[in-house]
Amino acid sequence: MKIFPTIEKEFKLIDDQAETLNRLHRRTEKSKNLTSQYTDKSFRGMINENEFKIISSAIGKGAFCVMTGKINADSGNVKVEIHKVFRILLSVFMCFPVIGMIAMILTKPQEFSSILILVMIVQILMIRYIFIGLAFKFLSKDSLNRLRDVLDFEWKKN
Repeated sequence: MKIFPTIEKEFKLIDDQAETLNRLHRRTEKSKNLTSQYTDKSFRGMINENEFKIISSAIGKGAFCVMTGKINADSGNVKVEIHKVFRILLSVFMCFPVIGMIAMILTKPQEFSSILILVMIVQILMIRYIFIGLAFKFLSKDSLNRLRDVLDFEWKKN
């Protein structure tokens, strides 16, 4: 079981590699730090030759997903994952049920019940699959659609 979800997709270019890279360069604000800021461009990040590491420039939700990929002669690939800062924050958030359980055991050991361990596990799974999973699903879909619109490519069938 992966703690944090990722998506890996392949795409087929409609135009040639040079035109696609030119579009990406025009619509990306150069930034070594993948942070959100107001900009008129679609993405922020780094492009090195035919490889890229970018985030969507949408304020408030664009920095959640980091897209890394490579554009080849007639195809390419992209990997979407949760930004490192958000992974740290979400890891702390997923530890809260465990911290609460330990605090309860230390303060009121007579009220401890083994069913509370099951409740703690269910809470951690809900945080992972409902909150983190759904947020990643919607935000990554938004980022991938923005990338497809800018680069003008078609997704390959799996």
